[in-house]
Amino acid sequence: MAKSSNYISAKESRRISRENRRITNEIEKKRKRRHIPESEYVTQMKDPENCVEFDEVKTYFFTDIGTVKSVDGVTFSVPKGKTVGIVGESGCGKSVTSLSLMQLVQRPTGQTVGGEIRFDTGEKVINVVNAPEEVMRRLRGNNMAMIFQEPMTSLNPVFRIGAQLDEEIALHFPKMSKEEVKARSIEMLGMVGIANKEGVYKMYPHELSGGMRQRVMIAMALSCDPKLIIADEPTTALDVTIQAQILDLLRELKSRIGSSIMLITHDLGVVAEMADYVVVMYAGRVVERGTARDIFKDPRHPYTVGLMKSKPVVGQHVKQLYSIPGSVPNPVDMPDYCYFRDRCERCGEKCKGAYPEMVKLSDTHYVACYLPEDK
Repeated sequence: MAKSSNYISAKESRRISRENRRITNEIEKKRKRRHIPESEYVTQMKDPENCVEFDEVKTYFFTDIGTVKSVDGVTFSVPKGKTVGIVGESGCGKSVTSLSLMQLVQRPTGQTVGGEIRFDTGEKVINVVNAPEEVMRRLRGNNMAMIFQEPMTSLNPVFRIGAQLDEEIALHFPKMSKEEVKARSIEMLGMVGIANKEGVYKMYPHELSGGMRQRVMIAMALSCDPKLIIADEPTTALDVTIQAQILDLLRELKSRIGSSIMLITHDLGVVAEMADYVVVMYAGRVVERGTARDIFKDPRHPYTVGLMKSKPVVGQHVKQLYSIPGSVPNPVDMPDYCYFRDRCERCGEKCKGAYPEMVKLSDTHYVACYLPEDK
């Protein structure tokens, strides 16, 4: 019987494992040094109006069958007080990009191996890629917070809601008394629209509905007034009515505390409603970025065009929604040409060459594609 193209021998797997251990041990050894000087992780923003700048970020997973380039040269920024929507299909690197910013990628298998992630705390600009763990512990919660995709797996089922909120607030505000911490927790539950805030404070996660648990997660993320809120598909597990309430809540809270938001979602309708800027990702790379108007009014990359065509239009009846042909290439063995070429309906001779560079269409609109007029 013929071997599968994905077949790998035990001998080759052992060789890859040895090489992976060598690479990850070197990275971990450098990361775990004591007394790392500030000069290695304190930097400057390219644009002081940005809250976060991703610059050629590369996050890889070193597996026994090869290196998965989950995020491979991602570049975009999140301006202060704005919402940036990150869209793309499952596995394109959206969540890994946000986990790289929080330094929560599963180590030692997963490592951010290149690029810079510059985060402006207001006092200093930290390059998160090189920041030691003690610096990151101070940044998480106080300066950046994440609303995870599924609240039931993020909340601890054996502790009451109040205890979990109290723990975070007490950690970041050590001078607060127990009474002040409890009052702050109950205040945050009220801020996210929970009417019975004292009752919910005493409940366990399983006693709450999905929408209530998501509100608790938002309360937890906002409890320290962070400068950046990362919302990783915050409405995926919720029904449409609750989705609308959660999005209204995020919009209201953003204006109230002046935070920036990184909104990760599959739902183009949510992005159109919430985002000021949009980043489209495919196979670990940014293929198009611009303002929401740029992306929705004038999509230029074939993948972005395909995404727009695949969403239903209100008032328009079709028998079958458009589907982008083909499938994503194997992340362990990515081609050396444009990753979307084999699925593109308008590819030309230039698309057979090296991966295309970002083309500037306007001051805000960029696309990584050999556009038809350039072929």
